[in-house]
Amino acid sequence: MEHPPPRIRPMALADCDRVSGIRVRGWQHAYRGLMPQAYLDGLSAAADAGRRRARFGQGDGPAGDLVAERGGEVVGWAAYGPYRDGAARTGDAELYALYVDPARLGEGIGRALLAAADARCAWSPRMRLWVVGDNVRARRFYESAGFRADGAEEAFEVDGVPVTEVRYARDTGR
Repeated sequence: MEHPPPRIRPMALADCDRVSGIRVRGWQHAYRGLMPQAYLDGLSAAADAGRRRARFGQGDGPAGDLVAERGGEVVGWAAYGPYRDGAARTGDAELYALYVDPARLGEGIGRALLAAADARCAWSPRMRLWVVGDNVRARRFYESAGFRADGAEEAFEVDGVPVTEVRYARDTGR
């Protein structure tokens, strides 16, 4: 079934609850079997929305949040900005997050959000992102968009379970 392209716009404060719901359901869907189920079950969209509202509008420089809408409903979210490498800033951009309502996967929403974030990072010659190494679906998505693992990895723990993130990069041609 062909889906019309979503409308991409800057995130508004009123979008915080919906974005947090998408983010939490996205984690629960994407990381099932990769992270402890008790941790995923304990994620709270309400708590996430509260943190999101408290931070809203406090971005630095060219960082931003976008939402994708279909029929007036927010169906996806992306965050982008300068690449974060500790305290150092590089000339690279980073896709901090990209989540699509799990019920809407495969409808082109993620691609539209990625393209819009990329367009807003026109100041950067390269875009980077981090993805959970065992998240095969996400890795395929980013690889199909021209991203490649660049060899960097970082480990962290979720409720005592080690999780590895892999860094991906794509030259933007700018």
